[in-house]
Amino acid sequence: MLNADNYSAVETLNSGRLLEIRAFKPHDREEFLSAVGRTSVLSLYRRFFTVKQEFSEKEKAFFLNVDFNKQVALIALTDEAGRKAIVGGGRYVIVNPETAELAFVVIDEYQGQGIGTVLLRHLAVIARARGVQTLVADVLSENLPMLKVFQKSGLPMATSLGSEVVHVTFQLK
Repeated sequence: MLNADNYSAVETLNSGRLLEIRAFKPHDREEFLSAVGRTSVLSLYRRFFTVKQEFSEKEKAFFLNVDFNKQVALIALTDEAGRKAIVGGGRYVIVNPETAELAFVVIDEYQGQGIGTVLLRHLAVIARARGVQTLVADVLSENLPMLKVFQKSGLPMATSLGSEVVHVTFQLK
């Protein structure tokens, strides 16, 4: 089985920028919180479906304490002024033995560069290797950039439209 808690890969974005995709580690906590602080209210709203000014301790524990069994979290890092900075993240949470729910966020200044696509591809590789057959995500219907990322993924995809949310299903088998 793929060892997700030590996962690491390097990608080159279309712009030529190098991007490290790796497992979220406990020592990433402060940089992770800093990245959230650099994310706009709109982007956080699109991720959480509500305006988020801050996170409760319970929410922080959920996002920062990743077990890599029921939850897999990857971060995207790139060089900023000579140091690695988190510019995005993606995760899946197992909802039943064959299905996991996906979620992503990319800080605003890095959106539109392919980071979400890269994170999705790597999460799908890990999920498939661990026996997950279906990935699901709920996306606000107005979040066209995220829907475009999903459509361009190359994964077999089905959608169903609710009143304000698009439910997306990817088959990995």
